[in-house]
Amino acid sequence: MKRNFIYVLACILFSMNAMAQLRITGRVTDAKDASPLPSVNIVIKGTTSGTVTNVDGSFTLQVPDAKSVLVFSYTGYAPQEVTVGSQTNIRISLEQKVGNLSEMVVIGYGAVRKSDLTGSVTTLKGEQLMDKPVPNISQALQGKVAGVDVNVNSSTPGQVAKVRVRGIGSINSNIDPLYVIDGVIGADGNAINPNDIASIEVLKDASSTAIYGARGANGVIMITTKRGVRGESRITYEGNVNVSTLARHLKTLNSDEFVKVYNLAFANATKFDPNGGTWAPPIELNHASLPKLFDVNDKPLYNTNWEKEVYKPAVSTSHYLNFQGGSDKSLYSLSLGYLDQNGLMIESGFRRYSARITVDNDVRKWLTVGGNFSLIQSKQNVVSDGNGSLNVPRMVSEEVPIVPVKYPDGSWAGNNDIAGLEGGPNPVHIAKSRDTITNIQQTMGDIYLLFHIAKDLDFKTDLGYNLSSSKNNFYSASDLPHLSQDQGGIGRVSSATNTYWQSENYLTWNKQVNPRQRLTALLGVSFQEYRQEVVLAETQNFLDDFFQWQYLNAGSVRSNTGSIGYRWAMNSYFARVTYNINEKYLFTATGRYDGSSKFGANNKYAFFPSAGAAWRISQENFMKDTKWISNLKLRASYGVSGNQEIGQYQSIAQIQPSTTVLGGSSQSSLLPSYIGNPNLKWERSLQADAGLEFSLFKDRINMNLDYYRRTTKDLLLQAPIPWSAGMRNANVYENVGSVRNTGIEVNLNTVNVQTNNWKWSTNFIFTTNKNKILKLNNGNADIFPGPNFLGQTNVLRVGESIGSFYGMTRLGTYSTDEAALAAQHSLKPGDRKYRYNADGSNYYSIIGRAYPKWTGTISSTLEYKGWDFSFDIRIVQGVNTAATFKHSTEDRQTLANSLRTVLDAWTPEHQNTMIAQVRSYKFTQDSHFDTWWVEDGSYIRGQNFTLGYTMPDLFNKRMKINRLRIYANVQNLFLITKYTGYDPEVDTFNSGYGANNAFSQNLDFFSYPRPRVWNLGVSLSL
Repeated sequence: MKRNFIYVLACILFSMNAMAQLRITGRVTDAKDASPLPSVNIVIKGTTSGTVTNVDGSFTLQVPDAKSVLVFSYTGYAPQEVTVGSQTNIRISLEQKVGNLSEMVVIGYGAVRKSDLTGSVTTLKGEQLMDKPVPNISQALQGKVAGVDVNVNSSTPGQVAKVRVRGIGSINSNIDPLYVIDGVIGADGNAINPNDIASIEVLKDASSTAIYGARGANGVIMITTKRGVRGESRITYEGNVNVSTLARHLKTLNSDEFVKVYNLAFANATKFDPNGGTWAPPIELNHASLPKLFDVNDKPLYNTNWEKEVYKPAVSTSHYLNFQGGSDKSLYSLSLGYLDQNGLMIESGFRRYSARITVDNDVRKWLTVGGNFSLIQSKQNVVSDGNGSLNVPRMVSEEVPIVPVKYPDGSWAGNNDIAGLEGGPNPVHIAKSRDTITNIQQTMGDIYLLFHIAKDLDFKTDLGYNLSSSKNNFYSASDLPHLSQDQGGIGRVSSATNTYWQSENYLTWNKQVNPRQRLTALLGVSFQEYRQEVVLAETQNFLDDFFQWQYLNAGSVRSNTGSIGYRWAMNSYFARVTYNINEKYLFTATGRYDGSSKFGANNKYAFFPSAGAAWRISQENFMKDTKWISNLKLRASYGVSGNQEIGQYQSIAQIQPSTTVLGGSSQSSLLPSYIGNPNLKWERSLQADAGLEFSLFKDRINMNLDYYRRTTKDLLLQAPIPWSAGMRNANVYENVGSVRNTGIEVNLNTVNVQTNNWKWSTNFIFTTNKNKILKLNNGNADIFPGPNFLGQTNVLRVGESIGSFYGMTRLGTYSTDEAALAAQHSLKPGDRKYRYNADGSNYYSIIGRAYPKWTGTISSTLEYKGWDFSFDIRIVQGVNTAATFKHSTEDRQTLANSLRTVLDAWTPEHQNTMIAQVRSYKFTQDSHFDTWWVEDGSYIRGQNFTLGYTMPDLFNKRMKINRLRIYANVQNLFLITKYTGYDPEVDTFNSGYGANNAFSQNLDFFSYPRPRVWNLGVSLSL
């Protein structure tokens, strides 16, 4: 009986103890932005029992009773204690301590604490990115990240910038970085509204980019957009209005100077006419010949400044509205944006409408569902199209000043009114009567399901998509001489439809092995496919210019029609393991196995591995007493990433439809087009990186130092084949050659003054890059990739860098004492003097470089109470820019207007000059791409200056708002450079996005001037 009683009592006590055990769930987030915090340590106070949060910040824990106290601790955050009480679901927010080591950094397929990084990754928050109003992300990145070179080559409204991460690593492949927007791989980062961005991470070394395998060789830019927040809903508005003005001038001859040079050129004809006769001008510049242009005293009636007529102050506006909110289980964000950007050049402009919505919902404790959807519509009017043709920027310099915009009777004036001149229309006429309008609609987003399978194990499946369509409308009026007059007007419509989808599926295991060791493992599979369809139709000889492209049937001549479609697909498998030992020793191993339809049957798949390690020296016991060092970390990585960005079907033989004449009639035919290469494979980029990070004096000084060495092998080169092969394309892609990039990156941030009212901080970014071609082909022969301008402009040579300018050396002009020397080359005194080989042939050499030796940005911010003032000064040194526009504005008198530099031309009294004696274009000396054109392109730019005021809290409470800031900003305030063109940062030969334009950088043939932009803006939060 006694034994039974003891047994029953024991059962009762055991049951009571079991009933006392409580199951607690919860979520831990960052107090600042409500982002989830993974790997937060949660311990029951007074015990060793506990758990850690998973990647979503969620946790599950058994506690003894309601009196239990949970201690939440996380590196970089203030610890927090919570008594369980009656709670079964605990949601807390941790406040960050001084410093940013706990800041979450987005990497491929996940996020890690900044302190846990083993790779070279730079993070920019949205407010850092948008400290100046810009239309796209690429422009916003300029001068923000060490190792990332951004060239804003065109000021055409809506035009994007070139972004290069750690140099040029390819020759015939795309060299743009890979953009990943909220997990959607390969999206157009410049298409979204920059105000939608919450943060950007730039992955630079192989340890961080190898997770994207075959597409990560040129760096990866991760974009995370704004999402919902828990608690009270937020409403924010960002708006600005700005005025663009011409910052620099390209001085041309006025009317009196033009007439003087024109007459002098023909007066010198006797000297240069090989027949020894006197060359008379086709028409005299006087009242008798041109009564509409000269008065009775033979003085010009007009003195038109074409720069003032074309480049006028332009007003632009931008508006952005964002709604964020959520509850314990659901989060939402909705944004609307409008941009109306008017260009400095008349008639040019860009307009964009954007909408974006995100939703995240905890459907069950074990399931989170969410996604985002964005819609963007834009319209761009490009007036400065047609490099090398008689386009607007060129005619601003070449249109003669003695003609007006319009005559009193309302008819257009132009060079064509004067016999013998190159008959280009005046630039205002072109801008008003020639349109290139691009309309783009883009829908992008993803839908995801996140399964919390177990306490430490999550599975995420994601379906991403990017659907876009573009329509290009072009019309050139029937009254534009030498452009479309002979064709009776030209109308053209082309459209492209692009469809991309991806399926990303991966498991994440986040395991706290013991109190000192933490392991995170990732395993996944990916599927991607892209399709494009393009159609084109063009007609000429229109009944009336009224119809333009809107009714092509009004043109009686069908000149061009065509269509094309293609696709590519990828299948990938990827894995990553990170291991943290005692917050001191960090290891990362990554691998991706990619298969692509772009490559040959023998090389469809390739493996891209990487490894990284870091040592947080500041966590060691021997550093505990070193109070002035808050962080000291040494890291290193090595890995391989790839580049598949070439055209489709380059591994297989191709045929091309055409027409031929058989039996006296046109017949459809098929012709051999491309020979194909079944062994074609990826370029491989092998990169080693060593970095040092340290923070001193309670994070008052923070510095990141990186050294990298990136070698790209198996370059995808277009090798020439004999025309006798019978192919219309006399090139074939082969894996030949290698290129090396080495460099140093420095990022120094200091807080110089910090008191209750004052704060002064500075940031200095410094980057060097040395590019070297190691191998090209079996014979290592020079390759001349173009673009050509009166011959070769670039050379690819082993031992030299990509972007090497190639041309002749101008020594000056021949003096009268050098008549005999000039005669050896069939020239005369007053002709340009070049360096020649010993046999008298032209001497060519490398005469400049298109990419700088080093770049730097100095930024500083001063804050006093509600006031703030900041500036960015960008420095680019050791680079050249080729002013190829000098060919037609210094070497071709009597054909068009010239630069005022021709007033310094050779004369018998002035022989020490670089500019040849003026003469009729009939006897002009051959122009060459030479050292006179290739100028020093180094510069110092006052890039961004901002003065702002944030209203005090008392004002905000009265107005029932959270925050109100008003600011004034000026961009491109000053430019210090020796370059004589509008701007040394330029590319007029290939400013487009998505192509390998490494060889056209800093080639200037009449550019769109970069304006000075004055902004007034407001930021409001409710």
